[in-house]
Amino acid sequence: MQLGYLSLPLCAVVGPALAQSSQGDIGVGVELVLAVDISRSINPAEQLIQRQGYAAAFRSTAIQKAILFGEWKRVAVTYVEWAGSQSQMVTIPWTLIDSAEAAEAFADSIEAGSSRPVSRTSISGAIDFASGLFDGNGFEGSRRVIDVSGDGPNNQGRIVTEARDDAVAQGITINGLPLLTGGSDGSSGSWSSIPNLDRYYTDCVIGGTGAFSVAVTSWDQFAAAVRYKLVLEVVGLQPPPHDRLIRIQTASETDCLIGERLWEDRQRSWGE
Repeated sequence: MQLGYLSLPLCAVVGPALAQSSQGDIGVGVELVLAVDISRSINPAEQLIQRQGYAAAFRSTAIQKAILFGEWKRVAVTYVEWAGSQSQMVTIPWTLIDSAEAAEAFADSIEAGSSRPVSRTSISGAIDFASGLFDGNGFEGSRRVIDVSGDGPNNQGRIVTEARDDAVAQGITINGLPLLTGGSDGSSGSWSSIPNLDRYYTDCVIGGTGAFSVAVTSWDQFAAAVRYKLVLEVVGLQPPPHDRLIRIQTASETDCLIGERLWEDRQRSWGE
């Protein structure tokens, strides 16, 4: 992935300012849910890398300038950890970031988290949970975005494309951060991993206005990828076409139920 586009012209922020709502909600440039995978396939050391990567992003000059020089000069962010269909937790509630100090404090809160391995992977559950966090959150954004990171396909809960489509129908954009950090074929390397996870995210997970996916191919790359992606989400831009999808190889068609099939195969193997 090329990361040379972090020096984006911050004057390119899009969208007209929204009036403050009759409920007195605070106007922001974007309402952003960071939905971070903590399933068992991501070990404690890797969970730490994730937290440190997100924290480093909010401490970075690039993110802080993107926020403070934007049209609204403020964003609202919440940090969610997820795994199976019943395993979602808001670890940092909705937070107004309108200064470098607020960004630093948010970064501190991310780093203060702890590892907790949880079974299964329900991207659909994460999307449904995140979609329910916007209404009544006290903010009125020109955009609503769910940023989903994960290292495998949906294998529990309802069909991921149904959750995606329902969120998009509510005016929510879903962006992806697929973690291709274990296998040479573009997988995470666990039993539930699949080749071309980047393609799966593009075809089955992301959706909505301006949706995009940025793949992470090694943990060493994680912090830079998160920073790059968050800058784009804050200013409301997409990456250049060659950065929107990093393909390991070309796939003819994506099976959006591949994760569920892998789980069924695993259960059958236990019975043999």
